[in-house]
Amino acid sequence: QVQFVESGGGLVQPGGSLRLSCAASGSIFKNNAMGWYRQAPGKQREVVGSITPGGNTNYADSVKGRFTISRDNAKNTAYLQMNSAKPEDTALYYCNTRPIFYSWGQGTQVTVSS
Repeated sequence: QVQFVESGGGLVQPGGSLRLSCAASGSIFKNNAMGWYRQAPGKQREVVGSITPGGNTNYADSVKGRFTISRDNAKNTAYLQMNSAKPEDTALYYCNTRPIFYSWGQGTQVTVSS
């Protein structure tokens, strides 16, 4: 059973913006903090940030001030707004609960390049 569907990735120029979406099943979404994670080639998966059911957010230092996480509880969807993108943001982006309780989805690829 697919639990997370990530979308919205693509190619963006340095300094550009992109918004990623994560659709989750309702039973998972409403009771859990949601996290965004990413994995760059040759590197371990890392947490980008997270958002509680009430909307409190936390971010990795590498994205603080540039990325914003939000959620729409009525749509069971979380979002990652990426601004001022950098080449080092290039990665496969995933969502999951925070902490991680479920298997991973397919992810969505983000490439930051001119």
